[in-house]
Amino acid sequence: MALYVHNTLTRTRERFTPGDPNRVTLYVCGPTVYNYAHVGNARPPVVFDVLTRLLRRSYPSVVYARNVTDVDDKINAAAKAEGIEIGALTSRYLAAYHADMGALGVLPPDVEPKVTEHLPQIIRFIGRLIEAGHAYEAEQHVLFSVPSYPGYGGLSGRDLDEMIAGARVDVAPYKRDPADFVLWKPSPPDIVGWPSPWGRGRPGWHIECSTMVAEHLGETIDIHGGGMDLVFPHHENEAAQSTCAHGGKTYARYWLHNGMVDFGAEKMSKSLGNVVLVRDLVKAHAGETVRLALLSAHYRQPLGWSEQLLAQSRQQLDRMYGALRDAGIAGAQTAAPAAEPPAGVLAALEDDLNTPRAIAELFAAVKAANTSEDPAARRAHAEALRAGAWLLGLLQQDPAAWFAQAPGGEGDLDAAEIDALLEKRNAFRKERNYREADRIRDELAARGIVIEDVAGGARWRRVARAAD
Repeated sequence: MALYVHNTLTRTRERFTPGDPNRVTLYVCGPTVYNYAHVGNARPPVVFDVLTRLLRRSYPSVVYARNVTDVDDKINAAAKAEGIEIGALTSRYLAAYHADMGALGVLPPDVEPKVTEHLPQIIRFIGRLIEAGHAYEAEQHVLFSVPSYPGYGGLSGRDLDEMIAGARVDVAPYKRDPADFVLWKPSPPDIVGWPSPWGRGRPGWHIECSTMVAEHLGETIDIHGGGMDLVFPHHENEAAQSTCAHGGKTYARYWLHNGMVDFGAEKMSKSLGNVVLVRDLVKAHAGETVRLALLSAHYRQPLGWSEQLLAQSRQQLDRMYGALRDAGIAGAQTAAPAAEPPAGVLAALEDDLNTPRAIAELFAAVKAANTSEDPAARRAHAEALRAGAWLLGLLQQDPAAWFAQAPGGEGDLDAAEIDALLEKRNAFRKERNYREADRIRDELAARGIVIEDVAGGARWRRVARAAD
């Protein structure tokens, strides 16, 4: 495998070489579970799911960790507003997150550490930083001393003063330097907290990930991923505190960051009322449609989101599933196929996860399958198509089931009713009563059912219905 990635740390394209080819480690920042996931939250898990699938093709062991932040000021505020414990709130939204990611075909990570299950480790981690002279206690807070680490700013590549201004850093009176950031903060009686050498309190955001990475993956990991918005301050601070706690060891060899989801002139925000939740998207569109839309642009680039993109993605999946169906491929795909993916798909994904090019290569396989006159060759092309699609988390369903489902869920006619109407239409056609046959065809079309007359009979598929 010759995988090349764009390393945010070096700002260059590099060949991926793991520290231990027998144990590749990958960590991606996961959800803060105080609300439902929106489409922007879905892009990192989908992107890094593709990367993990690709890595598993070549390495015997890939350990993928995606954390859960289940204590946070936003969580505290939301739980307080509802009058419930934070655990009740976070359990609800974590279950919803799992359901949403499952609908998008995202495979579960190997490890899913929660912050609340790692408080002793977090406290010990902070203690090591204090002992090494990289952190200090002030007014029941513990802060990381940024001037103690000369490499600070290396990940984001920006001037420290610029980063401080851009992040609107809180210059509290107890800070020795404006850039110093919180590792531990005190909790008042009405806020959740844990005992520590510095008083009852709770961890800062950045220390959580460093601790869980060390606990589950080791002091140096191969790949750290997340959204572009996390480069500073979150990942910059993670790298600083982890490097200092581990005696100068490299924290992550490769840093990969995905671009943001773009809604045009308006940024997605709760205040504008234009937040697009995944749970709503998968009610209106098949989960694979949403997933393909999320992969339609290169992961490092902004992704323009629109209904047109979703409609295009559905049409593309119809073409791919059509090639499988016509080649006689049936059944759902629940594990990596035995067939070899098209070489073009692999080459595209190994080129810094170039999913747009990989999708184009899938359509080359579609064309090869559709134009082949030999049934065995057609099936071989279709099997290769499905193997390539597996790496992108696509074409997981039985082709017949795909066409039987409405684009946004079940339609108002079930399969038995449609089959009965199709039988009536066939009878009218045999009687040469084309007027009644066309009436049934038009009635079905109005209800989102397209009839296709092919050799050997007629078949049907659901499509998006026209707006009333």
